[in-house]
Amino acid sequence: MPKQVINGKAFEYACLSAVQNFLEKEHAVEVKENDALLTAHGFYQCMSEEKRKILDNAAKAACKILLKLEPNLCVKNSDSVLSLALQEDSAGQTGDVRDIVLVRRTFGWEIGVSCKHNHEAVKHSRLSANLDFGAKWLGLNCSENYFSEIRPIFERLVQEKKKQTLWKDIPDKELLVYRPILDSFRKEILRLDADNKEKVPAELIKYLIGRNDFYKVIAKGNSMLTEVQAYNLYGTLNQTVENVKARIKIEKLPLPTRILDFSYKERSNNTLILTFDKGWSVSLRIHNASSRVEPSLKFDVQIVGYPRELFKTDADWE
Repeated sequence: MPKQVINGKAFEYACLSAVQNFLEKEHAVEVKENDALLTAHGFYQCMSEEKRKILDNAAKAACKILLKLEPNLCVKNSDSVLSLALQEDSAGQTGDVRDIVLVRRTFGWEIGVSCKHNHEAVKHSRLSANLDFGAKWLGLNCSENYFSEIRPIFERLVQEKKKQTLWKDIPDKELLVYRPILDSFRKEILRLDADNKEKVPAELIKYLIGRNDFYKVIAKGNSMLTEVQAYNLYGTLNQTVENVKARIKIEKLPLPTRILDFSYKERSNNTLILTFDKGWSVSLRIHNASSRVEPSLKFDVQIVGYPRELFKTDADWE
């Protein structure tokens, strides 16, 4: 399993444990036992003591910020148990990017946390000859013209796979594979946008960020900081409970309504920058996901521009 995945799972366990340790002395807290918890705990235990300390410090810093943002975490009510659970990876396939879910069933309240270890990517979606990204991402079907443009390119990749070709042995892959596929992808996004006014920008952001509000915590090992971001698209974060308001107020994020620009990153043949109104901007870098040629390509997607309303702060480690 890739090192980044192992570190990420271990950090998820450290974050869940930090919340539990902060609250269980004065509050009723339960942790859901599932396969995701066992996997994350196993990776955490395999870390060196020094590495676990780094993850714990990063998680504790995030937890202190979350306690200032969410009064519901500190409710002292004997009838209200705070339930903590790590989500299975399959949740991401349905648009739920949260790694940890915190629930108070008595109040009908829940929030989620996405845990990132030294990276900020939001999605790793794929393109292939038959994958309808429009339907999956936006609820809008891609045109037959789009598929007729990309199909010959992916068919050539099928033949290269049969020969067990390595990507490094394909000359000019960016110009012969990446660029023409991205050209068709870009054209199809713009067509879908023209045919469905104001729907594509908002639905794309919802798909990339997720269908649930959440906090993102990013452990920055080199700087010994943890960044906390609040993705409050639907207004479910930072709620007042029993007349107790959050010590830090966050705003609801506006969704975009227009595409302002969609062009290649300067001096790049594999990265598109999609710029919306309301401050949103998205980088879409296409790449091969393995050393051997496969008839599909993967996107590394990052949000590179945010609305001014996005709450984010850095917390120092102890």
